[in-house]
Amino acid sequence: MRSVQIKPGIYWVGVNDRFTQFFEGLWPIGEEGVSYNSYLLVDEKNVLIDLAKSIKTDEFFEQIEQIIPVSKIDYVVINHMEPDHTGILTVLKKIAPHATILISEKGVKMLKAFYHIDENVKPVKDLEELRIGEKLLKFYYTPFVHWPETMMTYEVTHKVLFSCDGFGGYGALRGVLFDDECKDKDFYIKEMLRYYANIVATFSTPVLKAIEKLSSLPVQIIAPSHGLIWRENPGIVVDLYKKWAQYASSPAEKGVTLLYGSMYGNTERIMSSLLNGISKSGIAVDVFNVTQTHVSYILASLWKNRGVVIGAPTYEGSLFPPMADVLHMASVKHVQFKTAAIFGSYGWSGGASKRIREIIEPLKWQIVGVFDINGSPTNEDLQKIEEFGYDFARKIMEQP
Repeated sequence: MRSVQIKPGIYWVGVNDRFTQFFEGLWPIGEEGVSYNSYLLVDEKNVLIDLAKSIKTDEFFEQIEQIIPVSKIDYVVINHMEPDHTGILTVLKKIAPHATILISEKGVKMLKAFYHIDENVKPVKDLEELRIGEKLLKFYYTPFVHWPETMMTYEVTHKVLFSCDGFGGYGALRGVLFDDECKDKDFYIKEMLRYYANIVATFSTPVLKAIEKLSSLPVQIIAPSHGLIWRENPGIVVDLYKKWAQYASSPAEKGVTLLYGSMYGNTERIMSSLLNGISKSGIAVDVFNVTQTHVSYILASLWKNRGVVIGAPTYEGSLFPPMADVLHMASVKHVQFKTAAIFGSYGWSGGASKRIREIIEPLKWQIVGVFDINGSPTNEDLQKIEEFGYDFARKIMEQP
């Protein structure tokens, strides 16, 4: 994509990344891709807001050169120090050595640690303003959205909020930049939820504080560091982030996430009958085989749904390892306040159900039923597990 004017003198100069397989080296984006959105403000002073990953250096500078020479940049605003936002900084400083870096006070030390840069660095305070000509920048500290040094930059004249990781999501840009031009907003919203669950969810309380802090701003455009720019209805992404952040401390949507793993097919047979029962209730259900689906996608469903069903065999007296890994990550990401049911099968001894309880107990999940079978299920067992699934789904639907 070529550079795009957002408002008079304000340009998107970002790049798409369809090469990286794992965001943060952990979360799969090989099929979806991701954008690194950077913004150039041209006025009496030229300002670059956020950068991109180092693998995109040449393309990034070509975007800027379509508008002004890179050497003419006066200020570089670093809203967030993570290398997908700053990886080009060392090269940029060689091309524009006079450019002043504007960064939060906590970011100064991190800038030195990551890039060994401490010259032409100006820490900005919370709510500090900078006039660059017609345009006026105002800096808002938003700590732990999602690192402690994070801030957002607001352009007062044109009412544009450069929100960094806030309100961002996975998904490379597919030829269009703005929400009103996009024909597949559902894709970006789905990837925004996955991004939130993977990257931001642990910091949901700071997210709510940041939203409250920014609530009085008359924002016309939200320009995040990843994903679409929202100009037709910027409030939609604020509402989504607020809703998702509230799931950290209160029940989520009335849906069910069904997780299962099976060694020889017995647990899978049980799952199929249980799923029949859940489906008869009419409730929405997401089904994941934990041996085949990356936890990144599972976390998004777990975060969204209030009901969770966990099905796994006992493995050497404990829990089937792939299921243990998924539940451990749910614990790391503080997926709390769920209503859960457990099912599974075992051979010479049980143990899976006990281990599941141990993992999820700190997460304040309420376990409302357990159904374990020794060996393979009988027809009577399958009938009972179908009823078990229906009853569980009804419990979720009847919750206030």
